[in-house]
Amino acid sequence: MYDVQFPKLGLEFELNPVAFQFGPIQIGPFEFGTVYWYGIIIAVGLVLAFLYASVSCKKMKINEDKLINCVIVGVIFGMIGARLYYVIFYPGDTYRNDPLQILNIHQGGLGIYGGVISALAAGAITAKICKMKVGAVLDVASLGFLIGQGIGRWGNFFNQEAFGGATDLPWGMISSATQEIVPDSPVHPCFLYESIWCLVGFALLHVFTRKLRRYDGQTFLLYLLWYGLGRFFIEGLRQDSLIIPGTSLRVSQVVALTSVVAAVVLLIVFRSKTSLSGCGAKDVVAMNAVVDEVPDVKAKEEEEDDGKSTIFGDLPYEQLITETGAVVSGESKQEEKRETLPAQDSEAAVQEVESSPSDAKTDEAGEKEEKADGKAD
Repeated sequence: MYDVQFPKLGLEFELNPVAFQFGPIQIGPFEFGTVYWYGIIIAVGLVLAFLYASVSCKKMKINEDKLINCVIVGVIFGMIGARLYYVIFYPGDTYRNDPLQILNIHQGGLGIYGGVISALAAGAITAKICKMKVGAVLDVASLGFLIGQGIGRWGNFFNQEAFGGATDLPWGMISSATQEIVPDSPVHPCFLYESIWCLVGFALLHVFTRKLRRYDGQTFLLYLLWYGLGRFFIEGLRQDSLIIPGTSLRVSQVVALTSVVAAVVLLIVFRSKTSLSGCGAKDVVAMNAVVDEVPDVKAKEEEEDDGKSTIFGDLPYEQLITETGAVVSGESKQEEKRETLPAQDSEAAVQEVESSPSDAKTDEAGEKEEKADGKAD
């Protein structure tokens, strides 16, 4: 239980990291039955990210069923990568002495960058196997990440982690957890900074993707640039950063700076690229002949219809007689003749229309047979 305060804003909260309990359930060395807000919030972020990606499939011209495969693989490997990232760079020998603790993730201990890198790599490979446009998939995934990260950071608030050093800013935060690291002073709520940065980035890149994107993969590169810039500065404020062993360098800052440099270089290299498979800048969409909406199937079928195909097959419509004796598709011709010809000639006109080619051929064949019989005699 944490008593969290924002003194200058006059706000105070009592936070319990535990959402509810239904145990305990003992499985080997692990005890289950406690559900934490951290896990619930992370799950909510993932669900909202997936829903957004699903809705975006039509605009981005991505097969939704195949995208689900990418999401499932990405989530699995993302969780594994996030945990391994944290364990590898965690100070001390806690996990070295007790490796089974690596599986004990219900209380936190995930490295966001490890999850992002693993999920993107696994999702991209899956997209390639499924013969999808990898760049377009990465664009949708990056927007989903911004949603998940923006919401998921509030799990750090409930766990009272991911906070910075002392500050006199109006939104400085104090809790029993912060007092252990920075006594007698409010601290930077870094989780809040990153949450806002990600959600603002999502809004901007969403609009960019719909209206200004010029090639598949451009949104993904801008995501690397946007998130990397924010993470580099926010990470510099934190008091619980993971450090590269043997150095004073913060792991996430190094990764963030690397991603920013890589994104800038690639954006320059691809600056003239105009290859879209979905929504984006109008001129590029037109250049790539991208159809914004699914064509009217019924209209297309009517356009392709030559007027000769009927429910009876592809027989000539002149041979098909209705129960009333009218020729199929020829009734209009009968009506025209009844209206334009004199009354005495109308019946003859109808009979002329109704005499089918098959009858004529039958009569002609009969005459030839009679002549042949005469000669034979």
